[in-house]
Order: sequence, then C-alpha cells, then structure tokens
Amino acid sequence: MSRLSRRMLILVSALTLAMTLPVSVSASHSWGGYHWARTANPFTLKLGDNVTSAWDTYLATTSSDWSASDVLDTTIVAGGSRSAKLCNATTGQVQVCNAKYGNNGWLGVASIWASGGHITKATVKLNDTYFNTADYNKPAWRNLVSCQEVGHTFGLGHQDETFNNPNLGSCMDYTNDPGTNQHPNRHDYDELGIIYGHLDLTTTVASSPAIAPAARAPAADAAWGRLMQVTNHGHGAWYLRDLGAGNVILTHVFWAD
Repeated sequence: MSRLSRRMLILVSALTLAMTLPVSVSASHSWGGYHWARTANPFTLKLGDNVTSAWDTYLATTSSDWSASDVLDTTIVAGGSRSAKLCNATTGQVQVCNAKYGNNGWLGVASIWASGGHITKATVKLNDTYFNTADYNKPAWRNLVSCQEVGHTFGLGHQDETFNNPNLGSCMDYTNDPGTNQHPNRHDYDELGIIYGHLDLTTTVASSPAIAPAARAPAADAAWGRLMQVTNHGHGAWYLRDLGAGNVILTHVFWAD
C-alpha cells in the first residue's frame, strides 16, 4: 500500500471512529490512565539500552530529562532484546532500540503492554531509515522523538496534536520545528504527578534485570491491532491490540513528514 493510500485509510478510519467513540473533554494528556504499578514514589524504571553509539547521548539526555520528575527516575541498563530489529519486550522494563526499520512512514514507535490499567512492559523503536537522512539526522529531531516515545511508555499522551501550532516547549507536543520541543516541560512533570499520585498494592516494575521473552514483539502495522485515533493531521496515530483477559498492547506511531 502506498503512503498516500495508507494516510487516506487512516483518515477514513478516524472519521468512522469519531462517530462511534465517546468524546473526551479532559484537558489531561494522560494516555488513557495507563501507568506502572508501584508501591512507593519515586520509583525507578529501567531503560534497556539496545541503541547504537549514534543514539547513546540522546538516550542519556532522555533518561536525565525524565528523571527530573518528582515521581519517577529512570536508569539505563544493558539491553534485554535479542536484537535491536526485533526489539523484544522485557517484563518490568522499557527496551529502547534503533535500526533501519524501512521506508514504512514512521520515525518512532512506542508500545506498552498493559494488564488492566497497569503497564507491564514497553518498547521504543527509532527508525534509522529516516534518521540517516538529511531531513532528520539532526540533534533536535533525535531528542524530540527519543524524549516523546519514552514519555509515552510512562503513560503520557501529547499536550498538543496540531503540528503547526506554536511550540509549547515540550517533547510531548507535535511540531514541524523541533528546536524548542526537545525536552519535557513543567506541564509534563505535573501530569506525571497526577498519573502517579496514588500508590498500588503491587508493582509491575522490575527490581532486577529480566530475561527477554521468546515471543516476538509487533514489528509491522498489522501487528499493532485496531486503529483507535489519528493525530497531527495524519502524522501520528495510536493502535490497540487486544490479547484477551484484560491484556492489551497499545502503540503510539510518530509518522515522518
């Protein structure tokens, strides 16, 4: 399917969903209320490093930026995926990967596995097919996409989804000029405080390195499941894959321009 055809399909699907789904009036940019279960704040979430040296400094910046939150810290650990291309999920952690995923239209993809309302594992994929081009091989774009996709794995959505609006100074804001949208802002940290403002009786956060499961993580559009929403005039979307028994995989997609 051509990229134009895919965009048309997404827009048609979005119109259909808009007529059938309830309208949310919340100003929150929580991603559906999904969050990691934990018994104390702040908690520490491990980011599995499956990235090449070209991404190491950006992953370090992303980890440092989000650790400024009052409710969570992140620490970079050895990657748990068998390969960056597969980017296998690891229970209790976020696996961050980069590879040449192909001319499939997306810059970055964040997926969360959830049981009930609790995130149990997550992955971030950064597409070098585009980041190796002159348009996107820039620090601002790398910081924005790395920061935003990892932010999704905490349960954050977007602050604004219209790409030509004035920048909000947040990596959770869509933009066609990432210069001032490379890091979280105060509103992102405040939203994390709301999302994690309660404690749970159990935890889904790994306290020690876990072993990557044998199952392959979704790697293609078909594996993302059902399109739930189109954002940023077709430059973004999120999908839901129902695994049954209250278990789902949710995927945010950041399309290239």
